[in-house]
Amino acid sequence: MGSLRGISVAIFVVQALLASVALVSAQGSTNRSGWQTLRGNAPFVIARGGFSGMFADSSFGAYRLALLTGPPDVILWCDVQLTKDAAGICFPDLKLDNNSDIANIYKDKQKAYLVNGVSTKGWFSIDYTFKDLRNVILTQGVYSRTNKFDGNNYAIMTVQDTYTLLKPPGFWLNIQHDTFYAQHNLSMRNFVVSVTRNVNVTVGYISSPEVAFLQSIATLFRRNATKLVFRFLGQKDVEPSTKQTYDSLLKNLTFIKTFASGIIVPKSYIWPVDANLYLLPSTSVVLDAHKEGLEVFASEFYNDVPFSFSYSYDPLAEYLQFVDNGNFSVDGVISDFPITPAAAIDCFAHLGKTASKQVGLLVISKNGASGDFPGCTDLAYLKAIEDGVDVLDCPVQMTEDGIPVCLGSINLIDSTTVAQSSFSDLTTTIPEISQGSGIFTFNLSWSDIQSLSPVISSPQSDYKLFRNPKFRNAGKFLTLSELLAMAKNASSLKGVLISIENAPYLAEQGIGVTDAVLNALSKAGYDKQTAQTVMIQSSHSSVLMNFKGKTNYKLVYMVDEDIGGAQSGTIDDIKRFASAVVISKDSIFPENTAFLTTVTDVVPRLQAANLSVYVQTFSNEFTSQAWDFFSDGTVEVNSFYMGGRIDGVITDFPKTSDRYRSKCLPVKFWHCYMLIL
Repeated sequence: MGSLRGISVAIFVVQALLASVALVSAQGSTNRSGWQTLRGNAPFVIARGGFSGMFADSSFGAYRLALLTGPPDVILWCDVQLTKDAAGICFPDLKLDNNSDIANIYKDKQKAYLVNGVSTKGWFSIDYTFKDLRNVILTQGVYSRTNKFDGNNYAIMTVQDTYTLLKPPGFWLNIQHDTFYAQHNLSMRNFVVSVTRNVNVTVGYISSPEVAFLQSIATLFRRNATKLVFRFLGQKDVEPSTKQTYDSLLKNLTFIKTFASGIIVPKSYIWPVDANLYLLPSTSVVLDAHKEGLEVFASEFYNDVPFSFSYSYDPLAEYLQFVDNGNFSVDGVISDFPITPAAAIDCFAHLGKTASKQVGLLVISKNGASGDFPGCTDLAYLKAIEDGVDVLDCPVQMTEDGIPVCLGSINLIDSTTVAQSSFSDLTTTIPEISQGSGIFTFNLSWSDIQSLSPVISSPQSDYKLFRNPKFRNAGKFLTLSELLAMAKNASSLKGVLISIENAPYLAEQGIGVTDAVLNALSKAGYDKQTAQTVMIQSSHSSVLMNFKGKTNYKLVYMVDEDIGGAQSGTIDDIKRFASAVVISKDSIFPENTAFLTTVTDVVPRLQAANLSVYVQTFSNEFTSQAWDFFSDGTVEVNSFYMGGRIDGVITDFPKTSDRYRSKCLPVKFWHCYMLIL
C-alpha cells in the first residue's frame, strides 16, 4: 500500500481501516464553556446503526467505521428487534427484507401483520429464531447508497454481541415497536431489564416513541445511569398509548419529564422549512425542553438526502445550525454519517468570522459563488467575496461590439434565457467551438446580453439536485471592467483570475480577446499595482505565450484532460509558458464506479517543476463526489489538501473551502478526518 501513503480516509482502503488505523488522539472541543446545551457540554454524536450512510445499517462494518471516524465519546445506536425466541437483535426495522437478504434465504415466507393498525407484508423477526437468522446477511437498505460492501457478509448481531465485540464509549437502544411485540407475546420490557442487568453491557440511553413502554420501565431506572428518552415521530402521527398526536404531546413537556430525561425530535421540529425547502425561523422546542430539564436530541440527519436550500448542499453547515447558532444548541444529533457532526462539533463550532487561517490553501471561485447564484453575476461575485474567496474569476467572452464580459460559456444558451428570447433565431453550429448548436456571445451586443436573464447552473440536475431555485434568474452580468472594479474594492481578495478560451477562432473573426483583456487590466490600473495578483488562465499555450514577457501576470495552464500519468517532457513543456496548472480531480485520485482507485504522483512532479497546482471543480452536491468522501464536501477538500498536497481549489461553493482553512488545530482535525500514515 505504499502508493496510498498519506491519503485521507477513503473507501478503497476502508478494509485496512477496519483492521488497524493509527489515530491521533482527539482533544475535544476547544470551547466547551460556550455550549448552549442543557448542561453546557459539547453535543453528543449518535451514530444511527453505525456509519449506516456507507455500510449496511447495524452491521459490524458500520459500527466499526463509526468508532473510527466519530468523536471519542461517539454513541452507537441500535434499533432493537425481538426474534421468535426473544433474542434482541440490532436491526433498523420490524421487517427484515429491506436491510438483509432474508427474502433469498427464506423464499415465499413473507407474512402480513398489523403494524400500528396497518396491514404490512414482509419478513418479520418474530417468525424466526436467532439461529434461523445466522445465515442472513445484512445489506444496504437505502438504494441510492452504494451496495459495494454488502459482499462483506456481515451477519445480524444480538444487542449483547454488538456491545461486547465493539465496546463503544456509548450505547443507545431504541425500542420502536413495544406494542407490536407485546401483541405477539414477546416482552421488550423483559429484554431491556435483562440486558441492562448484564454486567458486560453498559446501556447509556433507551428511547421509544411509546409513552406506556417508557412509563413501564421508568421506576427501574430512576437511580440508574441509563437515561430514558421519549422519541417524537411525525407531528400528526398518533402515539399509541395516549392516543394523542405527537405535536399535542410536545405542548406538555412537563408530562414527558415524569418518565424521561430527554426527547428526540426530527430536525424539522427545531428548524422547519417552507414549502420551497427554505429555512423558517427556529421554533422554541429546544429552549422549552431545556427549561423543563430535558435534553434534546435531533434526528434525521443524512449527508446524502437533499435538505434545505439554505444550506447550499453543505451537510456540515446544517449541523452547525443546530449546535452553534448563538441562541441554543441541541444536546446531540443522530446521524448516518457521524464523521460530519464530529467535525462540526470538535472542529468548526465557535470559530467565528474572524478565525485565523490554519491552512495555506488558495480558494479560487468558479464563476463566482455559482452554487448559490447564477454564475458570473454581481450576486455570485459578491457572495464569493463574502464567503472568503481569495481569487475572483472571470471567464472572458467577447460581445459583438467588442466588449469583454464575464460569462461561464461562450454559448449563451448555457447560462441565459436567450433560447426563450427574440434572439432564438440566431442559433448556429460552430465546430471549432462546440459540437452542438448555440447562440454565441459575439453575435449579440452587450446591451442585447444585458436584456437577457441569467440562469443558475445545476450540474447535478440529473439526480434532481437543483441549486437555489428562489434565485434561479437573479443578478446581472458584468463586463470585465466592472468585475475588476469590484475586485479592487474588496480588500480581502488576493487576486483575480481571467480565463481566455477560443482565442484562435475569435482572432480569425477579427476579434482580439487578448488585447481586450490587456486594455481592461491597464485601464483598471492592474498593470501598475501589486496588492492583488492577476492570473491569466487558458488551455491554449499560444494565449499564455502572448502574455509572457509583456506582463508580470501569473500564467495558468488549464489542462483539459487527465494528466495523472503525464511524462516528464510534458511537464517541462508546460513550465516554458506557465507557472501554475489547473488539473482535474481525476488526475490525482482516479475513480472507478465512483470509488477512488489509487493516487497518482502528478502533484509532487508538477510542484517539483515549480508549478503551483490548482484543482477543479469542488462542489457541495454529494453526487459530484466519490463515495470515499462520505457525501461531505469538507472531507473531499481535506482529502485533496492533506492527501493530494494541492495548492488550491477551484470551487462554485467558496464558503465550504474557506471554512476548512479556518479549522481547529491540525492534531484535533486529523482525528475528525484521520489519515492513514
